[in-house]
Amino acid sequence: MSQSEYEAAVADFIQTRGITRCPTACVVKTQGRISLADREALQKRAAEFERRRRRSREPRLAHER
Repeated sequence: MSQSEYEAAVADFIQTRGITRCPTACVVKTQGRISLADREALQKRAAEFERRRRRSREPRLAHER
């Protein structure tokens, strides 16, 4: 893929997805419009992280008693 093809592909992706900044930099809520499916996926991901965090603390909490 040439540089011009790469730039065109990136520009097309940004235009069709409505992305205005790097997705990896979006660690806080954004003012952009996020689809319902993406919001649900993010909520599921956050819930899974919280579940794993709590599970990882269980053995330590039981040991501390």
